[in-house]
Amino acid sequence: MSPTTPTPSFGEDANDALAPLFDIGYGPLYLSALRAVLVHGIPDLLADGPLPVDELARRSGTHAPSLKRVLRMLAMRGIFRVDEAETVHLTPSSELLRTGVPRSQRYTLLTLSDETFVRGAAGLEETLRTGVPGFEVAYGKPFFEHLQGDPATQRSFDLGMSAMSGRNEPQIAASYAFPAEGTVIDIAGGRGGLLRAVLTANPGLHGVLFDQPQTVAHHVLDDEKLTGRWSTESGDFFSAVPPGGDIYILKHILHDWNDEDCLRILRTVRRAVEPGTKLLVIDAALPTGEEPHPGKALDVMMLALVPGRERTEPEFAALLTAAGFTLNRVLPTPSFQSIVEAVAI
Repeated sequence: MSPTTPTPSFGEDANDALAPLFDIGYGPLYLSALRAVLVHGIPDLLADGPLPVDELARRSGTHAPSLKRVLRMLAMRGIFRVDEAETVHLTPSSELLRTGVPRSQRYTLLTLSDETFVRGAAGLEETLRTGVPGFEVAYGKPFFEHLQGDPATQRSFDLGMSAMSGRNEPQIAASYAFPAEGTVIDIAGGRGGLLRAVLTANPGLHGVLFDQPQTVAHHVLDDEKLTGRWSTESGDFFSAVPPGGDIYILKHILHDWNDEDCLRILRTVRRAVEPGTKLLVIDAALPTGEEPHPGKALDVMMLALVPGRERTEPEFAALLTAAGFTLNRVLPTPSFQSIVEAVAI
């Protein structure tokens, strides 16, 4: 089945009302199948070209008949192609599941299919009764507290978030007119992928990557073109952030927290800056209408994992005003995320 072949519907008609119900119903099965082939290294084994299913099973140490059935199902979504001779081919989608290729999403999918995410989503039934994130229902503690006590999961999460963000960091960096000179401070900037993209595109800028020590220790800023233009600092953004920046960035941060905690973060930043300093909040800015938007699915992921949420432009404006900023404008990017530009007042 080719990647362009429409996925057959479980209803009699592809537009049947049953189709979306069954597509969602079988969703967890697809996610588990995808994780299984990643864990067994199937995409990497196909890096040098197609392989018969039996040979692929031999090299991966898997059960050939079971592997064939899993790959056949994934092929319906354009992930792999299995031809009539039972030879397995990479497709553009499964190519992105290989290790080390540009824009690889291997770690993203391993994170999204990890037990912590799956159990968090399974807790939504209780979330609808109580408002408590599904993760806390399943694990009895907040998501980030759990990560702090589990270095392996923290590392996996950092890699997954870095891969997910890395898909569009150059495009986001290019969507904002940064000044020719100055200092950009990326608050809770993970491994520094966005900061690297900003500094690469703007050679007159310097940057500071600020995050937890175990995260900045694995930064990606060691680039000859950036030599002498960056530094790292670690700490807690609820307590203090580095002062002296000209532009501060909060990417994928506010959506992790409820309004009260967002105000704590924003007020910490405000204490560190002078009036007129720019703050860029990079998150999904949800439309106020009913049109589809990827951020609406991400919003429910937040509901499952943390007390945070995706927000609309008016909701961003209210938070920023309460913290001593004013919302200046909202800029689109090639991704579903927006750049909410605010100014310290």
